[in-house]
Amino acid sequence: MKHLLLALMLTTAGTVLPPYAKAEQAAVAAQAPAMVHYRSATVDGVKVFYREAGPADGPVVLLLHGFPTSSHMFRNLIPTLADRYRVIAPDYPGFGQSDAPDHTQFAYTFGHYADLVDGLLGQLGAKSYAMYVMDYGAPVGYRLALKHPERVTGLIVQNGNAYDEGLREFWNPIKAYWADGSAKSREALSGLVTLPTTIFQYTDGVRDVSRISPDNWVHDQSLLDRPGNKDVQLDLFYDYRTNVPLYPQFQAFFRERKPPTLIVWGKNDKIFPEEGAHPYLRDLPDAEMHILDTGHFALEDKLDEMAPLIRGFLDKQVAKR
Repeated sequence: MKHLLLALMLTTAGTVLPPYAKAEQAAVAAQAPAMVHYRSATVDGVKVFYREAGPADGPVVLLLHGFPTSSHMFRNLIPTLADRYRVIAPDYPGFGQSDAPDHTQFAYTFGHYADLVDGLLGQLGAKSYAMYVMDYGAPVGYRLALKHPERVTGLIVQNGNAYDEGLREFWNPIKAYWADGSAKSREALSGLVTLPTTIFQYTDGVRDVSRISPDNWVHDQSLLDRPGNKDVQLDLFYDYRTNVPLYPQFQAFFRERKPPTLIVWGKNDKIFPEEGAHPYLRDLPDAEMHILDTGHFALEDKLDEMAPLIRGFLDKQVAKR
């Protein structure tokens, strides 16, 4: 009987908790991370998965991931922003939880990705947004900015290239494929979708590798190893060549629109090295820049440094726009 009474007391909504318990409950709730929703939308016939968190009427922050990961790369950042901002982080087709149509039936191009993200944002009613762009997220985001320059309220750039200086030695085999489009040059890139390369992307240039969860490459590699996904990725390596001629247009967007910009860049990244960070200041002289002692996926070991910088930038530059 005593246990029954206790259960009734605990389950009766809002009527039996003593004041001290209510205060403790409120304190715990205040410290709990924001709830993230995992959703999908059909855009032009393809399922696009996305993570969403934060108030529906908050300023939108669009998180655009790189290769070979997905919105998974933002799993720790999202809760640090979602108390005030509406955070949207999609997976491109062929990545994460989005559909991965056969590459012979679907155009795996950066222009197509920008159109799909645009369509998703339209369905979600996101009429303006700050963008966090990283790796592949940079050409996707900048193409989106060319379509709708008036919608961009700010940029957070993390190892995302828009300048010739940022394509160095790592890109030479990919450039060879751009030059001849041959089956031989294509096959030579196969190592870029293997487990050693995926691990390299997460660990190279990181001072304390114990801060990097091995769940990252287990997660990413399992998706890379899906039947047909190698061809998806090789198609994208080839299509990256179409971004380079757009660099002058991206740079003109920076100069003409002057979006508030935060640059947080891992200086030890061999894929998008530090040489690609500094040219942004030619076109965005007021940008805030922080060069961090880490590698490609900076959020994995530098979230404690990056989250306050990102939050401070958004609160100062974006929240009131």
